[in-house]
Amino acid sequence: MEITSKQRAYLKSLASNLTPIFQVGKASISPEMATGIDEALEKRELIKISVLKNCFDEPKEIAQTLAERTHSQVVQVIGKKIVLYRPAKKDAKIQLPR
Repeated sequence: MEITSKQRAYLKSLASNLTPIFQVGKASISPEMATGIDEALEKRELIKISVLKNCFDEPKEIAQTLAERTHSQVVQVIGKKIVLYRPAKKDAKIQLPR
């Protein structure tokens, strides 16, 4: 599922007031973190993740890896903040514009 630029803009506006619920540190992405993010995406659909200064990996690389592992879409990567989106399998709350 690929999201359009209109849908991406809508998701960015929703994500602007979110606070990061996960932090990626110098250990980078562990399997446990990927599982936690996967569960959070199922509940929330749209999440924000912050990359700490002591992490040596690039935020864009981390975003792509997380998107692959959680089957989600990267909405945006700004500085050290990552926004991911995946519609819930049951009871999707976010209705994307067409």
